Amino acid sequence: MENIPILHLDQFLLSGGNGVYINDLKTHLLDHHNKISHPHKHNFYLNVLFTHGEGIHEIDFNEFEVKPGSFFVMAPGQVHHWELSDDVKGFVFLHSKEFFMLRDSEFELDEFPFFYSKQNTPEIVLDGEAFSSVHDLCHNLLQEYKASHEYKALKIHSLITLVYIALTRAYSPTNHKVKRNSHYDSTIRTLEHLVEISYKDEKGPSYYADQLNITLKHLNRICNHVLGTSVSQVITARVLLEAKRLLMFRDLSIAEVANQLGYSDYSYFSRLFKKHTTQTPQQFRKGYIQ
Repeated sequence: MENIPILHLDQFLLSGGNGVYINDLKTHLLDHHNKISHPHKHNFYLNVLFTHGEGIHEIDFNEFEVKPGSFFVMAPGQVHHWELSDDVKGFVFLHSKEFFMLRDSEFELDEFPFFYSKQNTPEIVLDGEAFSSVHDLCHNLLQEYKASHEYKALKIHSLITLVYIALTRAYSPTNHKVKRNSHYDSTIRTLEHLVEISYKDEKGPSYYADQLNITLKHLNRICNHVLGTSVSQVITARVLLEAKRLLMFRDLSIAEVANQLGYSDYSYFSRLFKKHTTQTPQQFRKGYIQ
């Protein structure tokens, strides 16, 4: 059972569209308030630049401060919601993977650091020249989106690419834990993929070491070097993220949540959850949905 609403790109388009949507943030929030006011996922890439206002933006249960210059990039499947001041302004653009890939089949979106690994933060704080550059690109994106010029989609794709390049250059090294040009980081990314498809059934770290054809000792060494954590902690973090997503709504009992995550022993799941979050599943659910 899927509890968290998944928004689709065509819900934001006036007509069929071509895989992209661009708007000023204030209008977007007013026009789509009913769809985006509660925690939700997307099946598309979401990008938001804040130019005015303040608030809190929560992405996969991590809170980020919203302020002028805050830029957030989100890949499909991430859960988010926000609490924003009434004077918030900025830009928002959404696009499908197909929109990007059809016009550049040789460059994958996950080559950009913020999409490369789940360990890399979705927040980029811009100031000075970096803010001015990205602001102007977003303004040009909106103007092009509203117009009816030849090669419109091609120009929009080019402008989005330039935004992503500017964000990559502004990306803080502290945010960029997993880099593309490191052999160790490549192993971490493969581990992430394996955990994503197997965490409900395979929670033992030895399974992932076997899949990677390396010893568990070496895999733990890599995880500690890149992430400062162990293989077991990587697996547990993914389990807990999904647990929190499932607990957000009352449709499932705690026992059903545990079962969906591969735990037949409900009490063991509850102890695990409390050990890592300091709350029982019931306490988390009560606090989150109040």
